[in-house]
Amino acid sequence: MSEQTLGVGVGGAVASDGGADEGRRKFLTWATAATAAVGVVFTAVPFVESWQPSERAKSLGAPLEIDLSKLEPGQMIVPIWRKQPIYLVHRTPEMVKLLPNHDADLKDPGSAASDQPEYAKNAIRAIKPEYLVLIGICTHLGCLPKQHFDAGDPVLGANWPGGFFCPCHGSRFDLAGRVFNGSPASVNLKIPPYRFSSESTLLIGEDSGKGAA
Repeated sequence: MSEQTLGVGVGGAVASDGGADEGRRKFLTWATAATAAVGVVFTAVPFVESWQPSERAKSLGAPLEIDLSKLEPGQMIVPIWRKQPIYLVHRTPEMVKLLPNHDADLKDPGSAASDQPEYAKNAIRAIKPEYLVLIGICTHLGCLPKQHFDAGDPVLGANWPGGFFCPCHGSRFDLAGRVFNGSPASVNLKIPPYRFSSESTLLIGEDSGKGAA
């Protein structure tokens, strides 16, 4: 064989130039195919991401569905919607009956200056008397009011009709989320948009404009 067809490899091993060329060709073919495959993956990422909710949609928050069937009268649960605590109270008939008795003690008894949907701008601040839905953030400086549902609470006095007390600065709210005179908070607790999709299902964050399914 001539020197053109044989070469001395590392350690004295003999290699064929033709074999080396063939190896290079296979490597280039593989590398080209791999690069193309990676390119397809990266090209597909924006397309796949386009199927997912946008960051704006995520920040707005989807409606929150609540099963009311296990919420007993007198109980409250605190689901989270749009990173906000929601105070959902199943009011008893006795709780509802007490609401008109202390209007003179409230800053905004008719909720004229407070934030709620039109269908909750009434004496009970609700679609259905038995279900109170509030954003559980004090309208003074954003603390979380605590529930004090028992009338005549020893901490809040014999005339206390039941409601919420904010331990940060002492704001008091009744069982419709209305603020009492003498509280640092100036307006009632906010009410989010909501509706009932069935007798036992509440959708928080979905406002039909009518309030009921």
